[in-house]
Amino acid sequence: MLEKLFKLQENDTTIRTEIVAGLTTFLTMSYIIFVNPEILSTTGMDRNAVFVATCLAAALGSIIMAFAANWPIGMAPGMGLNAFFAFTVVGALGFSWQQALGAVFISGIIFLLLTITGVRRWMVDGIPLSLRSAIAAGIGMFLGLIGLKSAGIVVDNEATLVNLGDLTQSGPLLAIAGFFIIAILDGLKIRGAILIGILAVTIISILFGFSQFNGLFSMPPSIAPTFLQLDILGALHTGLLSVIVVFVLVEVFDATGTLIGVAKRGNLIEPGKPSNLGRALFADSVAILGGSLIGTSSTTAYVESASGVQAGGRTGLTALVIAVLFLAALFISPLAGSVPAVATAPALVYVACLMMRELSEIEWDDVTEAAPAALTALAIPLTYSIANGLAFGFISYVVLKLFTGRVAQIHPATWIVAILFVIRFAFFAH
Repeated sequence: MLEKLFKLQENDTTIRTEIVAGLTTFLTMSYIIFVNPEILSTTGMDRNAVFVATCLAAALGSIIMAFAANWPIGMAPGMGLNAFFAFTVVGALGFSWQQALGAVFISGIIFLLLTITGVRRWMVDGIPLSLRSAIAAGIGMFLGLIGLKSAGIVVDNEATLVNLGDLTQSGPLLAIAGFFIIAILDGLKIRGAILIGILAVTIISILFGFSQFNGLFSMPPSIAPTFLQLDILGALHTGLLSVIVVFVLVEVFDATGTLIGVAKRGNLIEPGKPSNLGRALFADSVAILGGSLIGTSSTTAYVESASGVQAGGRTGLTALVIAVLFLAALFISPLAGSVPAVATAPALVYVACLMMRELSEIEWDDVTEAAPAALTALAIPLTYSIANGLAFGFISYVVLKLFTGRVAQIHPATWIVAILFVIRFAFFAH
């Protein structure tokens, strides 16, 4: 049955290899089980329900990827998008989390239409590499700032905006220890380094009485507090239109780039040969809709899937194994509830370090490429908004190219996005 479903022989793999690959990817991306509830609960969402929604959305997305595309790619609520959801849309702009979920659903519909019509590929091809790299790096810095703030390492200051916290306190010390554990383990190529770091800090925190142990296993909590709670009509509020645009844009760049990058590493896309990229893009789009209905921010393809591909994963059986493991994780909700913010903070900072590697892809010798990219990367963390970073980047890119006589280098997709952001600043309040 598995051979018929996933064409194992045709893809030169075995059931054992696929299971090992699935386990490997799960270990590298399962930190989201602990981090996502921590981030989304800041909006007033029920933490236990978000934990269940995270596991179910990851399982659903991975199952769709397994059977629709037969690719070894794991899906789960995306880092960066969850921060934008919690800290910008709800925290800074003041919308309810129900409206934010409605915005995710609408962005999923748009995303699906863009995928089916082929516009998604056209947009990705048309957005400058420098801006795509800067967006990833900027989101990384945003996550880093959130992690440092929740650890108490960075604190606010009226005179200087930010300041160094008291590093002699238990929170910052535990977070610093967690960061080094994760970085050292990852440097030693140990699978699941981020997950091990989170659990290590949690155990230390419990042993020294800084946090409480709630148990290990139990039946999954109720998902009712977040299930089908999205407010679609409320999401059509004019102030949320630019939010929806940002959700779509980040989903387009992040997910598409991840899918293509991981697929190339596994030789799933070869020039001149048919591939399942179209189906993978479709699966990715449908997963966003599913996640918003369940009650979590946008679901996306995980770059950590590359670890499973490295371990030999070549088919959807790898993704199916990932889905099964996320479903099994539903029964560790007491452990998830025991994880303190200082344990997830170093994970955010380390993910930030990995994402900031994208800065090397920017063409720094060309000011018309470098300046918009730098503005994008700087504005995202410093304005606490992915939307503002994208706006600064796209608008400045068009202006600089236009007034240096390089208008031919501006793709129509870049023009459209820049104009949308100008309209947003001109006519719509935050």
